[in-house]
Amino acid sequence: MTKELDTLLTALYVLIDDHVVPPRAGRGRRPELTDSELITMAVAQVLQRYDSERRWIRHIYADAGWRAMFPAMLTQSGYHKRLKSSEPLLCKAILTLAACCPSWFDDMWITDATPVPCGMSRETVKRSDLAGHAGYGYCASHSRWYWGLKLYLVCAGDGMPLMWCLATPKLGEREVLAALLEGNRHLIRNGQTLLADKGFAGKDFKKLTETMGLELLRPDRKDETYRNGNLGGVRQRIESVNQTLKGQLGLEAHGGRTPAGVFTRVAQRLLAMAAAIWHNWATSLTSKRSLIAYDH
Repeated sequence: MTKELDTLLTALYVLIDDHVVPPRAGRGRRPELTDSELITMAVAQVLQRYDSERRWIRHIYADAGWRAMFPAMLTQSGYHKRLKSSEPLLCKAILTLAACCPSWFDDMWITDATPVPCGMSRETVKRSDLAGHAGYGYCASHSRWYWGLKLYLVCAGDGMPLMWCLATPKLGEREVLAALLEGNRHLIRNGQTLLADKGFAGKDFKKLTETMGLELLRPDRKDETYRNGNLGGVRQRIESVNQTLKGQLGLEAHGGRTPAGVFTRVAQRLLAMAAAIWHNWATSLTSKRSLIAYDH
């Protein structure tokens, strides 16, 4: 454990305990590992690049430094069950961290969809509990077919997650993004600019965003007259955010086998990225999405 990671986890625990986890009320035995400690441990797991929960628990048991930070430990199955039941707290923690950063007030948001593969064989597809939720889709960036879900993400310019959801690749991107924006309309400010891919073209979708107070900005299609150009330099931001999720936070190695399991693991990775961005803002680090100080 590095000094920077220890500082991040300590500050994150205090924030979660004060503003995310509600005070415990009622009778009954209090859990030895609190919800605040559980969420902090989940962030540490992703930042340390432990895709396997079993290996992560073994690592904590074997390391005196981690045992000092988390003296009350769970078994792998107990950790997994507690984490899945903490889905609302993970989502609330992401928004809480986002609201603490200056990028919360950015006038421009960026959105994109990226594949979340959930199986690599036909036998997995036939037997998986994700049947009915996942589906086959095509990833144009890597010229490949995959079976799984799609992550739709709306983030600030520094990569801070603001809205997100998982959907089957069979659904249209404009349909899913419209439902995501509608469900989070309370977060949208009038006059906000939303930078999207050229796949989000269409009069109906543009009219919908305008009714929400959003100004849609996207690259021009080949059959359109020039308006915005290709916007390649700005679009590269969301591509780099997706690469951080996949390359450094192990999005494609999530290991989820059920809808709740995949949702929890994706939320866990988004929270880890949000925590790093929040702490980098607090420490005035130039690169807000840098994970170098925390991932080793």
